[in-house]
Amino acid sequence: MDKITVIGAGNVGATVANVIAHKDLARELVLVDVKEGLAEGKALDIWQTSSINNFNTRVVGVTNNYLRTKGSGIVVITSGIPRKPGMSRDDLIKTNANIVKEVTEKVIKYSPEAIIIIVSNPLDVMTYCAYLASNKPSNKVFGMAGILDTGRYRAFIAEALNVSPKDILSLSLGGHGDQMVPLPRYTSVNGIPIDELLGKDEIDKIVERTRLGGGELVNLMGTSAWYAPGAAAAQMVEAIVDDQKRIFPCCAMLKGEYGLKDIYMGVPVKLGKNGIETIFELQLNKQEKKLLMESAESVKSVMKVLDDMKLF
Repeated sequence: MDKITVIGAGNVGATVANVIAHKDLARELVLVDVKEGLAEGKALDIWQTSSINNFNTRVVGVTNNYLRTKGSGIVVITSGIPRKPGMSRDDLIKTNANIVKEVTEKVIKYSPEAIIIIVSNPLDVMTYCAYLASNKPSNKVFGMAGILDTGRYRAFIAEALNVSPKDILSLSLGGHGDQMVPLPRYTSVNGIPIDELLGKDEIDKIVERTRLGGGELVNLMGTSAWYAPGAAAAQMVEAIVDDQKRIFPCCAMLKGEYGLKDIYMGVPVKLGKNGIETIFELQLNKQEKKLLMESAESVKSVMKVLDDMKLF
């Protein structure tokens, strides 16, 4: 691909850019931030590893110069502020929605054909915000969440079993965060169902730890994660650039699947050069359906906050 842009040069954005560069997925990668010098500095630092790590992707940074992003095939948006002490969920949504709306409109002005991947939080509603701001088909605007959630889930299972995380396959559904729906029934270790290797109590503990995975890291570091979210977003970029047809859980617009409509939520999709090429509808059991509907209600309540802002 000729050009990929990452908006936001904070920890997550810089990690996305670094992984994309290392994978040599584009001739040029543009890193954009509002803070003077930040994107330029991080891009220069990444570029100076090119001869060490053997990649050719030219990494450049700019401050608020969207003209430099012109002609990007993929744009990853990580912009927004983290939730601060005393800040309500609604305040966070209002602040970040304005940022994501402005950024998306600037991106689309110079790269109207770009596929847009959202990493900004709260993830589900920010993906919905970018979809409304972009006026693009929903298969070209989607969010990174499920790959991160299943990455955490698989890491915890690997730890519990003392096995390679490479052999673990899993899926999750629903909103990103506490309302996610990990699916033990669709989890296996090199083809062996997880419930043949771990007891129900142990699986339930892992599921709960996965749901609260982001909070666990915030409690440890005082800030949110970046290595795993950055790597997860870059994996989505790679699937699109190389037309891999990978099946990943992503935050996608549902249009009747799972009995849900006009809502962005995590579901398994096929990712290729056209963005989301297929949404897979799983045959859920009664308990899984119940958890998914509870997650959907939570996501809808967050989407309503955005709708009530009358930004669009």
